[in-house]
Amino acid sequence: MAMTREMATIANNLANMNTAGFKSESMLFDQFVMKGASESNGPSKITFVQDFGQHRDLRDGTLQMTANPFDVAITGEGYFRVQTETDVLYTRNGHFRLDEAGQLVTANGDPVLTDADAPILFAQDETGITIARDGTVSSSLGLRGKLSVVTFENPQNMQMAGGTLLRTLQDEQPVDEPRLMQGAIEGSNVQPIIEMTNMIEVTRSYASAQKLIDQSDQMRRKAIQELGSPA
Repeated sequence: MAMTREMATIANNLANMNTAGFKSESMLFDQFVMKGASESNGPSKITFVQDFGQHRDLRDGTLQMTANPFDVAITGEGYFRVQTETDVLYTRNGHFRLDEAGQLVTANGDPVLTDADAPILFAQDETGITIARDGTVSSSLGLRGKLSVVTFENPQNMQMAGGTLLRTLQDEQPVDEPRLMQGAIEGSNVQPIIEMTNMIEVTRSYASAQKLIDQSDQMRRKAIQELGSPA
């Protein structure tokens, strides 16, 4: 079961190798020891593997230049704040666009929030839209707001909320000196070669464990047949 869940994690990483802002994940394992019955040579122990969580690789992904003025990449720590239908969520996927109302939104249409907890709106005749390194947004009509970039005490505790969105109950901590780049997006930090290697290793381990279980079942069936047959 542990290897099945690890395989699912690896498959999810590979499926998102081209998803902007995606961070690869890996399973966390620990040895679970059960004390067995005492034997003449001392107490015996039965050991199992236990997966108790996942670890998210928080290293930056490769920057991909797009020349789209609404694309914004975060380098270093931080997450954009996004207003969804249910709650404020967080993402590093800066592939933004304008909706029909001139509002800056994510690819899914969720408004991107400023440090004033409000969306950014542009008029149809606005030109020269620029996003500074610190997140300040301006255009031909002047200052339009400042993108909110926050972080958390323990980013590992953030939970996936669909796509590249994350949720957490931790208190937000504004990033003092955010580093943004307009006209670029942060690519996934998944390393396909490493993930494929991990997949091969897990497949071999799974096959080995399955073979061991089959042999144990065969021995049990044989013992039942021999002991259950009449003398």
